[in-house]
Formats: sequence, structure tokens, C-alpha cells
Amino acid sequence: MIKIATAECFTHGKIAREIHALSQRYDGELGYNYTIPFDTMSDLILVCGIFAPTVSALKNILKVEPPKPLKLIGEIKVYDGENDKKVAALMAKAVKDISNADIGIGTTAGIGRGGIAISTSSYTAVTTSGFYADLTSSCSSQILKRQKCGIEKALHLFSYILNDDLEELMEDEDIKILEH
Repeated sequence: MIKIATAECFTHGKIAREIHALSQRYDGELGYNYTIPFDTMSDLILVCGIFAPTVSALKNILKVEPPKPLKLIGEIKVYDGENDKKVAALMAKAVKDISNADIGIGTTAGIGRGGIAISTSSYTAVTTSGFYADLTSSCSSQILKRQKCGIEKALHLFSYILNDDLEELMEDEDIKILEH
């Protein structure tokens, strides 16, 4: 079994939902578009999917000390692009470790293209949604477009990781691999 756990912010738990749908061979809203080996699908199990938009969720549930946000909306964290990527990586590794999963996925987005990270036992792959929005001032259609792009990018990255195709990943200049 390959155990997966997610800690999501701007993707609202939808990556977890899609991975669950893939593992159960349901028709997902997005998941069916990704190449995951048929025999691997039955080996996937979603351990947990956490919606963690706040600083207190990072500190109290994921047990990480995040950088100071640029801004808080209530208690919702708002970071710039670089810190979104750092925090997504923290979230991915923390949810993986806390849940004893094989793969952890973290997402967060404030001002910019957001951060998406997938952590395994040997590396963390970090990328963005590829779509700019500003949580503090963009209209909802832009924020939802960033969310959709983020979900698609995370599932795309996830499929490359499951296929153990890091060479292909490295061709995308928006993806960085951080060795552990």
C-alpha cells in the first residue's frame, strides 16, 4: 500500500478527494485525466485530507512553526509566492510524518501563484499553480481559477511521482526537487 496524506489550503481538500476517487476507481472530477498505472491505483490509500488555511492549524495540528504571514484575514494566512512554496513544503512533510504516510501533499496560496509540494521519504517536489491571484483583492473567479490550476498541477505532479519519472519532472522549470 502507498499511503497518502494531504494538508491543503487553497485547494480546499479537493486533491484528497481526487486521490481517494482514483484509489477507489471512482470517476473523479479531475483525477481520471492522469496517468497512474492500473496496478498502482489499487495500492493507493488516502490516510487523511486536512483543510488547513490558518496559522493555528499549522502550529497546533501539523506542529510546524511557519514564517510570519504578510497579512492575516481573520486567522487565515496570506503569504507571497516564495513563502507559499516554503510553507507548502512544510505542510507536505508534516502531514506525511504525522500520519505515517508514504507521500504528503501540501498546498497554500495567498498573493501569487501559490505553493504546491509533494514530499516522499527522499525528496520534496515544489511547484506553483501557474496562475496568479491575490487572496486579498482578486475577484472570486480568479481565486477559483488558481484553485483549479493548483489541483490539476498537484495531480499531474503526483502522477509523475507515482510513475517514478523524475527526469520528466526536471524538464519543467517551475518544479524544484529538494533532497532530504
